Amino acid sequence: MSSPSTRSGRSDRQTPMTDVAAAPAPSETPATEPLTDEAILARFLRTKNQPTGSQTLGFRLVSVCQADKSVEVAFEAKAELLLNPMKQIQGGYLCAMLDECMSVACMVASGMTHVAPTAEMKTTFFRPAMPGVLKGIGRVAKWGRTIAFTEGELYDADGRLLAKATGTAVPTPFQSYKK
Repeated sequence: MSSPSTRSGRSDRQTPMTDVAAAPAPSETPATEPLTDEAILARFLRTKNQPTGSQTLGFRLVSVCQADKSVEVAFEAKAELLLNPMKQIQGGYLCAMLDECMSVACMVASGMTHVAPTAEMKTTFFRPAMPGVLKGIGRVAKWGRTIAFTEGELYDADGRLLAKATGTAVPTPFQSYKK
């Protein structure tokens, strides 16, 4: 039996990519109750499938707000993994942190039914980042039918802005992404 499809031809059935995905997209009729912010946070905190890139960056989800389509993330930036020759966190790792914040915000905005591979990203660096805990904020500025516009910010432990990014991402249902 074939699965029902949307106008775009994509299947309505969602297959979670990891144990952090399970709620219906906001635009679909939910078969079950949507996940609460607390439930999404709990799933991220207990996951056993954290990607190795996230592990390298020291990623930990701190808070989720589906209403604002935003997340707060902590990164434990380890000197032995992320420093450049000037003993600062290499800019590419800061970009990866911002990308992680924005991508997770997209997952949250979708109700944990979509991933959102980055199509384009622009980063502005304001000051060097040093090892230690960094705070990341990710937001979805606009969630469209085929594209999401994202924003991210990184702060040091003293609350100083280190870098900002904007991006575009392609929301993709988990089932389609796995193929």
